[in-house]
Amino acid sequence: MKFKMVHCNINVSNLERSVAFYTEALHMKEANRKNGEGFTLAFLEDEGRNFLLELTELAEHPQKYDLGENESHIAFQTEDYEAAYAHHKNMGCICYENTEMGLYFIEDPDGYWLEIVPVR
Repeated sequence: MKFKMVHCNINVSNLERSVAFYTEALHMKEANRKNGEGFTLAFLEDEGRNFLLELTELAEHPQKYDLGENESHIAFQTEDYEAAYAHHKNMGCICYENTEMGLYFIEDPDGYWLEIVPVR
């Protein structure tokens, strides 16, 4: 099952939990980690190194965790839609399915909606 995206940054409240979730949900692996003053970054990539997911855990965050400054929605494509659907259903994280549009949404540990669409 392959997902396609270039780069996205998500602020997370628990870095280890989020790394584990995205590793299982999107079959990614951690490629790099950087610690800075007041933040930690974990970079995850897909098998083909086609896209990068940057998870940011901030030591202090004044507001509810939200998507990175330039992100309002995260969409992933998969070549094997049925297998991806079955995989997420087994994880227990499917929140909403739109059969009319041929897509479904899963929710990550911080409550972000991730849209899964078939490669068209």
